[in-house]
Amino acid sequence: MSRPIQAHINLSALENNLQVARRAAPSARIMAVIKANGYGHGMLRVAGALAAADGFALLDIQDALQLREAGFRQSILLLEGFFDAEELALVAEYDLACVIHSAWQVDLLDAYPKRKKLDIWLKINSGMNRLGFAPDKVAQVMETLRRHVAVRDITLMTHFANADEARGVAGPLALFNEVAAPYRMARSLANSAALLRYPATHGDWVRPGVMLYGASPFAQGVEGQPSARQLGLKPAMTLGSRIIAVQELQTGDEVGYGALFRAEQRMRIGIVACGYADGYPRQSGRVEPEAPGTHRPTPCGCAPGGTPLLVDGQRTQTLGRVSMDMLYADLSNLPQAGVGSAVTLWGDGMPIEDVARAAGTISYELMCGLATRVPVVV
Repeated sequence: MSRPIQAHINLSALENNLQVARRAAPSARIMAVIKANGYGHGMLRVAGALAAADGFALLDIQDALQLREAGFRQSILLLEGFFDAEELALVAEYDLACVIHSAWQVDLLDAYPKRKKLDIWLKINSGMNRLGFAPDKVAQVMETLRRHVAVRDITLMTHFANADEARGVAGPLALFNEVAAPYRMARSLANSAALLRYPATHGDWVRPGVMLYGASPFAQGVEGQPSARQLGLKPAMTLGSRIIAVQELQTGDEVGYGALFRAEQRMRIGIVACGYADGYPRQSGRVEPEAPGTHRPTPCGCAPGGTPLLVDGQRTQTLGRVSMDMLYADLSNLPQAGVGSAVTLWGDGMPIEDVARAAGTISYELMCGLATRVPVVV
């Protein structure tokens, strides 16, 4: 019998989530973001499930070549563009679109093979200050690109820093629109959060990412922020395992490395075959227990891990510190649970956003961090 941990990938959930994006932005084309190995779900299988998308966006040119060689004919966009003249030759050969965000990339265009022209996505820095040209530099760059013999088509783009938060997009959107006003060109602004919340950002292309994988782009646990389920999204990844041992604790017994949890009464815990080497977060950001009145922090400062999970379909929580290959599940209120009981770490029935919030991280990191040693079942 092999170790019981598995990641289940639901292709129909990906298809559903693409349709949610289409319904939310019916007039825009969809550039599905499949970077980071399809957010940990497997790039080629994700692309297959999202084959109805109008294009794919990713980072690594080798991934783009894989897509082309697998038969995908949609527009493929390199989100950080090209990095040297050698890549430009591959861009031309495989008909890839490229983001241009810096002056050095404009200079490199002279090395582009002239047998095919290049589709450019010109990135404008609307306040995130990560990639993109400052608004006062755009006119000069645009003049160069419009005259350049290598350039076929230009799309104007930006990226929002706060589309998922209360600050929203009003300032950056106004700035982008002002800079883009002189140009009759396609525009792309919306990530998942902007796509769902701000129709004025839809433009000609939307760029959904995390929503395609079934997670809400909005912070959970904040009043007024919709959950993935409320948005009609379905989890594409479910990480599951089983309990492989049970320990009966007495009052005062401690659990795990660092003895971060101490039992205040007799209780049962289950040992789950999953740890940080599988991609599960090691530290929990919570100090309060999942269920009020149980396992409060002791005077010594020890506290339960508190990250939620399902055991036999019932919600409970982790205890203590996650180790490399195992973690501890509280079975105090689950008398039926024991060795062999099914555990859902995140996914179907256990929203990944809840796990991420409890662990002090984001759902993106959990998805992308799935370890290669975890078997994947599609």
